[in-house]
Amino acid sequence: MTDSLKSAKVGIAVVLGVWLLVWVYRYIDGDGRGDAGISVYALFDDAQGLIPRSRVVIAGIPIGTIRSISLEGEKARVDIDVDEGVVLYKDATVRVRAISLLGEKILALTPGTPGRDRLEDGDRIEVVVEPIGTEEVVDTIGRVAEDIKAVTEQMKRAFGRDAAGDQMASALKDLSEALAAINRTIQTNEERINQTIENITETTELGGPKLVRILENIEAVSADIRDILGRHKDELGDGIGEIDDTIASIHRASEKLETILDDVKEITGRTAEGTGTIGRLTQDEALIDEVEGIAEGLNDIVGVIGRLRTIAELRSEYNILANTFKTYFSLRLQTRQSRFYLVQLVDDPRGDVRVSQTYVRRSPAIPGEPGEYLETRVTRTDRLRFTLQMGKTIGPATFRFGIMESKGGLGLDLHGLDDRLELATDIWAFGEQAYPRLRSRLAFEFIKHLYVVGGIDDVINPSRDVFLGLQLRFDDEDLKGILPFAGGLGPR
Repeated sequence: MTDSLKSAKVGIAVVLGVWLLVWVYRYIDGDGRGDAGISVYALFDDAQGLIPRSRVVIAGIPIGTIRSISLEGEKARVDIDVDEGVVLYKDATVRVRAISLLGEKILALTPGTPGRDRLEDGDRIEVVVEPIGTEEVVDTIGRVAEDIKAVTEQMKRAFGRDAAGDQMASALKDLSEALAAINRTIQTNEERINQTIENITETTELGGPKLVRILENIEAVSADIRDILGRHKDELGDGIGEIDDTIASIHRASEKLETILDDVKEITGRTAEGTGTIGRLTQDEALIDEVEGIAEGLNDIVGVIGRLRTIAELRSEYNILANTFKTYFSLRLQTRQSRFYLVQLVDDPRGDVRVSQTYVRRSPAIPGEPGEYLETRVTRTDRLRFTLQMGKTIGPATFRFGIMESKGGLGLDLHGLDDRLELATDIWAFGEQAYPRLRSRLAFEFIKHLYVVGGIDDVINPSRDVFLGLQLRFDDEDLKGILPFAGGLGPR
């Protein structure tokens, strides 16, 4: 029994040992990263020194290994296994880096810019920094050696003679004496030089920022001037050419001005004497009264025009059931606070419907059927409709009547929340269908000048529909504020 137990223990130990060896071998020889990481690859012109299982690092920290190295076309393909949790982006870079004098090389990665698209399993690292090969280093050293050789030959030609040596000695002696003189000067004026340097430093510290701002402003101004001169080069040339003509025109204008002043002097003299039309106007009281009456009448007309308020409105509605858009452009001319005229153009996808009835006589007659029958034709034309209405506001209600969408009709508007909420009801097109066309619309101003619109159209007929839309509304004061900016957007 004891021998059997010992044999079982030995067998279990052997099985565990074999299993451990197999696991270690698979870990070392396999990819070693499990299924959680990703595998990417890069293409090198020269992968010399790299071997499978070499380290891959970011900032010196191992994050993976080289799985395999193979030939793809004329380039070396290096497949890289990246550990779990390491994120690489599309602008990631890879380079070969030597880490020892014995030639051991690894791959160094930079992960790229966070926020860009990530590299997925099987993607390629596009940015590869190629290593400098030994041949390139040898070639560079060879070129440097040739340059050094040329310099030494030139120095030999310049200083390889006795006369040149004497000249060099003399030059060195003069240089030594000059340096000694400069040293004496510096020692003599050391205190002044130090004070000057301190003053320069203080001035630079105080005036440096201002000087930088001045230079920046000068640079900006010069850039603006260069841009203006570039855009108006031809105009400036024409303007310089027209200076002489302008001076000549000013001279002629001054001569004409002298003549005009003489005429004005004559007119004022006649006016003071009471002769001529202006003279009689200043002297004749009845004529003055007539002119004052005309002026008052003109003032009344101008006052009415001045009180005129113009409101422009653009509204677009989407008919949900018919899947169509209906667009309105309106001008409201408000002569008084409570009275206005409405002019409106309507682009209605329903168009204009005309119904005509015609009696058709069969010839020859069909047996068993009447000799004539009534034919009803419905014609729909797609054209703009117009609205012309007068309106009167009484408290929160506004009453409208006139032509509505090219038919006679009435309207009622109710206002609330300081005119930000509007409920409009229109009824028109009497006799065109079984019942007149009735529409209710609710508009709310959620942003200044911009309304959200919704409602029901043709409520009491089978062709009823539901609509949603937006509405822009501006008055003449708003347009006055917009027009100066709009003028700046035009061509110059």
